[in-house]
Amino acid sequence: MTYQFYCGQRVVCVDANYKAEQRVSLQCELQEGAVYTIRWIGPFVHYIDGEFIGIKVEEIMRGEDREFGYHDMPFHSRRFRPLVQDRLGSLRALQNPNQPIAPAPEEPRRRAPVKEEEKV
Repeated sequence: MTYQFYCGQRVVCVDANYKAEQRVSLQCELQEGAVYTIRWIGPFVHYIDGEFIGIKVEEIMRGEDREFGYHDMPFHSRRFRPLVQDRLGSLRALQNPNQPIAPAPEEPRRRAPVKEEEKV
């Protein structure tokens, strides 16, 4: 599944697991289910993972990777999905995929009718 990510977008981590080769040099900074903000997105080439679209988030600065020599290495984009504020709006967008998702207007909350007691 592909998403259209952009800088400043809020995303949710859906995969915080690392391969056995990566656990030696990296700390598991990501937390599954946590919300992050994208600060950089772009193509990246890694020794093990090959070429992929990488994402750097504002909440995590990775620093130097001593084993591979990367500075502030990005995370693979497959680890994230966009944070959806309006779930119904995203479903409406499936009907017309060329239209961007607009925020849904807030509907006033209606009081549920109270059932009157029946006298038998």
